[in-house]
Amino acid sequence: MTTRDIGNAGEQRAADYLQQKGYTLLARNYTVRGGELDIVASDGKTLVFAEVKTRASSAFGGPVAAVTPTKQKRIALAAIEYIKEKGLKFDSIRFDVLCVWPDTIEHIENAFVPSRTNL
Repeated sequence: MTTRDIGNAGEQRAADYLQQKGYTLLARNYTVRGGELDIVASDGKTLVFAEVKTRASSAFGGPVAAVTPTKQKRIALAAIEYIKEKGLKFDSIRFDVLCVWPDTIEHIENAFVPSRTNL
């Protein structure tokens, strides 16, 4: 399997996991210039932007470490574009990270909060 195949399989597992938790999937792999949103979903009245990181082991650091401040900024800017394009209204917005391991999925809600100074 290629790295992209592994990533796609991880994103599918993450999407299935969120649906099983009652989330409604709104978009997958939403791409704008400069960024991509792996999964956009609603959790009740909360709009969730979920970054998915798939790892076979922690040898090179965990998935959360891969969501650097630069990556967070790209996700936040893509989220702004998504909201503008879709004209969505939600009570709140949340940025989650889903860590997909071979045997489990770790879901970190509110994994980061974008700073206004970073945008």
